[in-house]
Amino acid sequence: MRPHFPLAADTTYLNHGTVGVAPKRVLAAKIALIEEMERAPSRFMLRELSGEMPAPWRQGPTRMREAAGKVASFVGARADDLVFTPNVTAALNAVLRYFPLERGDEILTTDLAYGAITNAALYRARETGAVVNVIRMPYPTTPSAARDAIVEAYGPRTRLAIVDHITSESALLLPLAEIVAALKARGAAVLVDGAHAPGAIELDVPSLGADWYGANLHKWCHAPRSCGFLWASPELQEGLHPSSISWGLDTEFASRFDWVGTLDPSNYLAAPEGIALLREWNFEAVRDYMHRLAWEGARHLAERWDVELGMPEEMVGTMATVPLPERAGTGHEDAERLRLALLTEDKIEIQLHAFRGRLWVRLSAQVYNDMADVERLAEAVLRRV
Repeated sequence: MRPHFPLAADTTYLNHGTVGVAPKRVLAAKIALIEEMERAPSRFMLRELSGEMPAPWRQGPTRMREAAGKVASFVGARADDLVFTPNVTAALNAVLRYFPLERGDEILTTDLAYGAITNAALYRARETGAVVNVIRMPYPTTPSAARDAIVEAYGPRTRLAIVDHITSESALLLPLAEIVAALKARGAAVLVDGAHAPGAIELDVPSLGADWYGANLHKWCHAPRSCGFLWASPELQEGLHPSSISWGLDTEFASRFDWVGTLDPSNYLAAPEGIALLREWNFEAVRDYMHRLAWEGARHLAERWDVELGMPEEMVGTMATVPLPERAGTGHEDAERLRLALLTEDKIEIQLHAFRGRLWVRLSAQVYNDMADVERLAEAVLRRV
């Protein structure tokens, strides 16, 4: 599968989960769209893209709605309930701006949340006088322990809970449907950070029961960077806008996000090509391969480094996070020093970070990786620590 991707031949790339890698065919689709757009820019942007002006020669939905429909079908949703955003951070920021908060209200999140999302919650709390309750998640963990930690943190002032589907640095697949059901039964609105879910696991967004679900498509769905989406429950779409208010003001949900001026739409329009590739490659087989490599790779690293894994296999999707030997270091400077050495001297790109007083690697398993890549990482770390 490696020839399908434009990765440098001299680098072992075990970091797909950070910013993704678009396959060559998807990049070609993006370039073709840009070239088509530049041949007739006004026609493409004003008439075909979002229907700002009539296009009597075109039958069916606008280009944005057509692409959104294909993405929505992949994640079990209706096209009208899904809009494109530059990334999951933009999607969740839109909801945080829209959600009504008062002084003393609580936003519930965890210490495993992506830092940018936590910052967005802190900023919104600063604006409104609300507070952010960042709970410490248990580790080692199990699905029930993770669920209980979040649900039991609900309090009398909790208005909004931000829950990961797959956590970022720690790469834990959480029992999201159970968490959402329990939180909503207690009265909280639930906003989901699904950055790593589409393309990594089978996904039916509406069935999860959340109020809003934001995700990235440029990671495991092979869309060009940057490309994400926001799904909103139909009854909660009124008043929900993108960060840039534009020509969609006072129109229906999709129109507010589809036409926000002269932003390059090629990443969004090329996203269905990444999904088409996944289906052609047999999405079930792709998921199975990535999961097996992530889990077996994590077990291999743990054995080679003589460390313990803190999660069961059912909490592993296409990534797994493994502690390094304690002698590797404890802080962010140690992590950056080792990560940079692996990149510049060993030609290995890997997410490596400090958390709770030790260093960890997050192994991303994509179809262009195999166990030889994992062993290369294992050996390189042992040489250095």
